[in-house]
Amino acid sequence: MTFDELYRRVLKDRLKGRGIESIGRQARKKLDCLLHPEKYPLIWKENPCDCSDAQCVTACMFQALEIQNGEVALNPDNCVGCARCVEACQNKNLTFSRDAVKAVELLKTSEEPVYALMAPAYVGQFGGAATPGRLRSALKGMGFTGMLEVAAFADILTLKESLEFCANMEKPEGFQLTSCCCPIWISMIRKEFTKIAGHLPASVSPMIAAGRIAKVLHEGCKTIFVGPCMAKKAEIREPDLEGAIDCVLTFEELQDMFEALAVDFESMEEDENEHSASAGRMYARTGGVSSAVKECVKSIEPGCEMTPVCACGPANCKKMLQRVLDGQLAGNFFEGMACEGGCVGGPKRNIEKEEGTDFVDAYASEAKYRTPGENPYVLDLIQRLGFQTVEDFLENSQILTRELSAD
Repeated sequence: MTFDELYRRVLKDRLKGRGIESIGRQARKKLDCLLHPEKYPLIWKENPCDCSDAQCVTACMFQALEIQNGEVALNPDNCVGCARCVEACQNKNLTFSRDAVKAVELLKTSEEPVYALMAPAYVGQFGGAATPGRLRSALKGMGFTGMLEVAAFADILTLKESLEFCANMEKPEGFQLTSCCCPIWISMIRKEFTKIAGHLPASVSPMIAAGRIAKVLHEGCKTIFVGPCMAKKAEIREPDLEGAIDCVLTFEELQDMFEALAVDFESMEEDENEHSASAGRMYARTGGVSSAVKECVKSIEPGCEMTPVCACGPANCKKMLQRVLDGQLAGNFFEGMACEGGCVGGPKRNIEKEEGTDFVDAYASEAKYRTPGENPYVLDLIQRLGFQTVEDFLENSQILTRELSAD
């Protein structure tokens, strides 16, 4: 039985309340990986392989795979979860971790609230009938206490990065590398461009901010992030970020759960509860962080000129960073995303990136508020955390910060 076959069988059984049937000895490790994915690497081989060309090794830009004694070997410490090796494996022998069964177990056993944290790219990923309100209803029907839009927490980080940008522009060599979204972008800077890593604000990603804040406001709750990205599974394992998120589901995994339960979105009621501004919703696409920060900077400090430069795809991100390192600055704010098109082009998306971009643009245009400063939910959230002003929160809250020393 392949890992994928076992995954689908166990997932369906657990969602429908059935126990796990007896399985053979060879499948027991695979089952343990499904039940306890945190104990295993993000990428692993189903069977030994002796590829002559080893395209998976060539595809990895982080030296997480190498040839040892004629076989492909994995170094999990170097793996950032980009999944490029899985896509490149001609024999389909590499597989990736799944957290769906673990998520089901959390929903069934947790005595505390369990929240689904939806990445900004989620709109349109589950079909046209799966509106944000119906998706929220479907998740509650599965046992989630509620759905939180990570875009609302991206709004908070937009404020933070905007204020930091204004401060950085007062320095002699003022430029900023955005630190918000992509863990592969952050890993690239920390591992290969340490000389300019100091221009990277010590901010957590919107996912981590959402998880940390949820756990402060709802003590003991469990948080399950849902997005198109494998790298987020690696991010939550980083020592200074552990504990914010209990597990990460990809859009593919959540779709598997919906299909196993035969969820009919057209019959769902609308459960409206959106709190994000246009700024946070745009984080899902290339240039979205830059546009959000630029508009926020303009509202905070009109005289502070921001010139963003964006790149997507690991090779293009490296080229841009090398130009920055060489002093060939074409701007003063640099945004990188590892996936073509941004998060909407993530490896575990359900729809094509062009369609995903259209959905994100439309959803952003429908937002009641353009910038975080206009969003009353952001201000209310900050006050609920015990801070009276935005400035006090951004300067003194540890929720939004992390350790960013080079690896």
